[in-house]
Amino acid sequence: DLGTANTIIIYNDKVVVDEPSIVAIQRDTQKIMAVGKRAMMMHGKTHENIKTIRPLRDGVIADFQAAEYMLREMIKMINFHNSIFPPALKMVICIPSGITEVEERAVKDSAEQAGAKEVRLIHEPMAAAIGMGIDVESPEGCMVVDIGGGTTEIAVISLGGIVANKSIKVAGDDLNADIVEYMGRMHNLRIDEPTAERIKMQVGSALPELEDAPEDYMVIGPNKVTALPMQVPVSYQEIAHCLEKSIAKIENAILQALEATPPELYADIVKRGIYLTGGGAQLHGLSKRLTDKITIPFHVAEDPLHAVARGTGVALKNVNNFGFLIR
Repeated sequence: DLGTANTIIIYNDKVVVDEPSIVAIQRDTQKIMAVGKRAMMMHGKTHENIKTIRPLRDGVIADFQAAEYMLREMIKMINFHNSIFPPALKMVICIPSGITEVEERAVKDSAEQAGAKEVRLIHEPMAAAIGMGIDVESPEGCMVVDIGGGTTEIAVISLGGIVANKSIKVAGDDLNADIVEYMGRMHNLRIDEPTAERIKMQVGSALPELEDAPEDYMVIGPNKVTALPMQVPVSYQEIAHCLEKSIAKIENAILQALEATPPELYADIVKRGIYLTGGGAQLHGLSKRLTDKITIPFHVAEDPLHAVARGTGVALKNVNNFGFLIR
């Protein structure tokens, strides 16, 4: 699961790599210093000779070389038992459903450069549905909403294919950007993306009233004007207010996908509900808000972060049976 925020690799049905999609490089020698968690620790704390790069933007490869480095290093993290030479790898990689052919090619090329012998691609919502244990080949329709780091993928799946889909570039990264902007505007506090991510995980909310409300989160940073240190407690109500616009965009995209759904499948979706997956599905109160707004029940996958990766693992086992894998 080559994601904007995290890359997850499944090998022999086990999650063997689960790391942030980020690389740290020395500027003068172009040598890789760290990948994943170690590079994430450096993010926002580097001097001029080190730069951190996130190779993926909006779900697609933005920096080809860094993506290839990252894939290669992450593949090295897998412990291939007793093999002197790394084995010839067969890979299934997931891609956003709104991707262009050029972007598709880039994913394939970087996988091949990183040592893949055979590469198949699968659309993210399809992988998510398989990972949640839904029978994607049955004629009964199901709808999956996958809120990742760079894109939100919404797809109606039936008979092993995507019937209606909508891919928007509003997702986890945009929620972080909203929080950074809000803290600056309302509290005169300067924060960076990693802090915004922590705020979102602790007190991020889609509703201003929650039953099991999280505790306020204490944020420390410099005052924008005086540069003196500040400590600001942030409540989930504030964050719900600040994320309102972005979540409304996701709501509208779901409604647009439902508009494009054939009536027969629509009836199936109303019966089965809509499945939420991806890191964004863990936002407090999101499923309740969407259920109230769209009046179709929303179910959060049991392990939303790994559903897509698990689906690619199942697809890899059934490479020859699944006709929807892109060669």
